[in-house]
Amino acid sequence: MNKATIVVHSGDLDKVYSALIIGNGALAMGMDVSLYFTFWGLMRLKKGELETGSLSRMNFLGLGRWMVKRKMRQANVRTLEGLMQDFIDLGGKVFACDMTMEIMGIRKEDLRQDLISEYCAVGTYVKEARESEITLFI
Repeated sequence: MNKATIVVHSGDLDKVYSALIIGNGALAMGMDVSLYFTFWGLMRLKKGELETGSLSRMNFLGLGRWMVKRKMRQANVRTLEGLMQDFIDLGGKVFACDMTMEIMGIRKEDLRQDLISEYCAVGTYVKEARESEITLFI
């Protein structure tokens, strides 16, 4: 098996970037990759929310986020939208935790259907993780 599973627990901008950059890197190296979005990470899959979110550190009331996004543009780093589209195009799977949806009052129609491969429970994550050489919690 040549597989990686990443739990996207945080909705922080920098952590979602990390999950997608690592996921795309693994896909480019020929691995199967699944991202399991849960809790605050799942919030980024809501319509219009992928590019939102604060930084995990040095947010400075939004100024840090603005500075980081500016630096990323200057360095020609892809946007989260671009990275997510690359992830889907390369065959990556995006799982949405249905328990989180219930707890946080998120409905399927609130989420980006174009991104989600499957709505699932923890059993799907455990199955994916058991089959993986790499498992990460971001």
